[in-house]
Amino acid sequence: MANKSFWHKLPKPFFVLAPMADVTDPVFRQMVVRFGKPDVLYTEFVSANGLCSVGRKKLLKNLRFTEQERPIIAQLFTANPEKMEEAARLVAKLGFDGLDINMGCPDKTIEKQGAGAALMKNPQLAREIIRAAKAGAPNLPLSIKTRLGFNTDILEEWLPELLAEKPEAIIIHARTRKEMSKVPARWERIKDAVEIAKGSGVLIIGNGDVGSIEEGKALAEKTGCDGVMIGRGIFKNPWIFENKKVKNQKIKKLKLAIEHAKLFEKFWGKGVKFAKMKKFFKIYCADFPGASDLRKKLMEAKDYKETEEIIGGFINLKSEI
Repeated sequence: MANKSFWHKLPKPFFVLAPMADVTDPVFRQMVVRFGKPDVLYTEFVSANGLCSVGRKKLLKNLRFTEQERPIIAQLFTANPEKMEEAARLVAKLGFDGLDINMGCPDKTIEKQGAGAALMKNPQLAREIIRAAKAGAPNLPLSIKTRLGFNTDILEEWLPELLAEKPEAIIIHARTRKEMSKVPARWERIKDAVEIAKGSGVLIIGNGDVGSIEEGKALAEKTGCDGVMIGRGIFKNPWIFENKKVKNQKIKKLKLAIEHAKLFEKFWGKGVKFAKMKKFFKIYCADFPGASDLRKKLMEAKDYKETEEIIGGFINLKSEI
């Protein structure tokens, strides 16, 4: 494992935006850069099998990125080592800064393939997939995103299996797959992971329930982890990585919603229904009088133009929100 990659040059603790399905698409990542950029960005997960099929062209749009997003990591999932090797080779050609293997996703359709969280039940296959990724992209730093276990917490058995393959970084969501997000993240187990990984040279990144940079720094100091990954926290505060108070935040949020809708329509065109944009409105329309009613109106918007008209009318009516 070469300790020369960007991972080992980041200031500690560093902060990473979590890969989130149907959220961290190329458009949202560009918005995140405008909000306040994290130290590392991830794509949403992409099927390695799909990238090796006739459906590659459609999936490649999910792997588009801008220079402003660097360092940017492509996250893949599969239960097929051969497909992983081929897809990893493609990721390297696309110019990504790193490759991540998803070994924690609880999506049942992915688990049925033996991928995602299901790999925690098959350490031998998990290790084969890691080796295949390295074979396909030997010059890309490899990371793994996983959990404490599938049905039960098996950190002491599972983590050494991953460490044996010498990835550059391991991100641990401090819950089991069975727990989903129904229980508080157990950060004391991140501390245990740091102890298990001690001396390996592998970076440990904690994930789960982090709502601010201050909270993340405190958890990093308490556990000794190298970095902190934040996911849902960005829905409550788009400027979470900027880590400073934003003046006129409510008005700025609404103006950013218009920008996001415009960029969404420009990037995806007619190939993706505008309805997919609607899940982002809860980021921009929250915590101010009239937010709920505004959000309901925006849910009816059919395109960027209607979004702009609805928000513009609201701002004019509410000179002070």
